[in-house]
Parts: sequence; C-alpha cells; structure tokens
Amino acid sequence: MNAATAPRTARPRRPPRSVIGPLALLVFAAITWWAASEDFGLNFDVPRLFTNLTRGAGILAEFWPPDFSVLPRTVDPLLETIQMAIIASAIGCAVALPVAFLASRVTSPNLVAYIVDRSVLSVVRSLPDVLYALIFVAALSIGPLPGILALILFNISVVAKLLSETVDGVDQGPIEAARATGANRLLTVRWAVLPQVLPNYVAYSLYAFELNIRASAVLGIVGAGGIGNLINETRRFFQYDKLMVVVIEILILVIIVEWISIWLRRKLV
Repeated sequence: MNAATAPRTARPRRPPRSVIGPLALLVFAAITWWAASEDFGLNFDVPRLFTNLTRGAGILAEFWPPDFSVLPRTVDPLLETIQMAIIASAIGCAVALPVAFLASRVTSPNLVAYIVDRSVLSVVRSLPDVLYALIFVAALSIGPLPGILALILFNISVVAKLLSETVDGVDQGPIEAARATGANRLLTVRWAVLPQVLPNYVAYSLYAFELNIRASAVLGIVGAGGIGNLINETRRFFQYDKLMVVVIEILILVIIVEWISIWLRRKLV
C-alpha cells in the first residue's frame, strides 16, 4: 500500500478552551477595581502616584554618599543582630521540625493532632513579628530578649509551614518500605521522611536566618534590640547618609547568608 492509497487518520479534535482562566482574570480585575475605586476602595490614583514620586528625590539624594564615619558605631549593634538571628534561628527552627511533621497528613499521628497543630500555626502566623515584639517589650522591658522571642515565634510559623508542605509531597516508596519492615511512626519519619526533606529544611532554616537579620532592623525600632536601634536613631535625626551605611551592611550580610545557603544545599543534594 503506497502513500496515495493509505487511509488518512482523522486529526484529533482540539479540546475546548477552558473558561476558568478568563473568568479568574475577570474576577481579579473586578477585585482590583473595587480595591482602587474612589467610592468603595482606597481612591488609588495612578497619575498622582507618578507625580508624587518626584517629591522623594531630595531625600533619596541625601543617602549618597554614605558617611562611613558611623561605621565603628555599627559594629556592636550589628553583632547583636547576628547573635539574635543565630539564637532565634537555632531555637525556632529546631522547634519547627517536629511541629512540621505534626502539621503534615503524611506524618501526623492522627487527625486531631493535625487539625490542632495547623490551627495553632495559623494563629501564630497571622500576627506580625512586630506585634510580638511590642508584647514582649511591654512584658520584659527593652533589649534583645523580646526580639529573640518574637523571632522564635516567627521562625516556628514560617519554617513549620514550608516544611509541612514539603513533607506532604515526599516520595511514598521509602515510607511504605519502612512500614513493611515493622518500623514504628518515629523510625519511619527518621529514616524515610527526614532524609528526603533535609535539604529543604536546611534551606528554610537559612532563609529564616536571613529574614531574622532583616526583621531585627524593624524590631529594634520598637526597642527589641539589634541594629534597628541605630536605624531609628539615624532616621529620627535625618542622618540619611549614616543610615545608608547600615543599609549597605545589612545587604552584604544577607548576600553572605544566601551564598552559604546555596553552598550547603549543593552539599546536601
């Protein structure tokens, strides 16, 4: 049979287009219009936004060049920030590990523990770290301890949430093999689940450490210690050139933590 006499196969019918995408886009546009409208929302005006952008040019010009004479004053607050971030990351991420296993359907012992754990995490995560810092400052006075406690709660909520979702997507093969050998739940988690999520756990912990460094800059403004105290001082006296030095230091520190995170993840993969 040659090509001329061979029967032609029918071209498959093109699947119908889904209306979910355009409908979702329409709903998003309607919600955006509602949020920005003058009568129902925030009265967001795009032309006025571009007009007001030029008003901050004078303040931005005061940030440069940086005044590095303030550099010796930043050493102790920066070290305090790093110490706060290390302590909060170590405690918070260590507590977040078992909490994450309880918040996953794969490793949670029962439905009650799963619901209670997820509910507590939702409550803790719903409050910002600044509010925790204000509460701890009111209870314990100013200093690094309120900031550390606020960051610990923040780390538990973030790392446990991310890690629990990672646990939900692990390969079920090692888990079934561990259970087939008679391993209990704890041993199954230790030898079948933890090795699969360990690189992600390290990455999330380093990410939390990076967030702690940045968050301490805000927590210090409310009296929770760290480099934020110096940021608040330079901001109140309009010393933006000195504030720029602190911003550069935080930027360099965050980049270093990111490099360490990438290096560790490559070693663990």
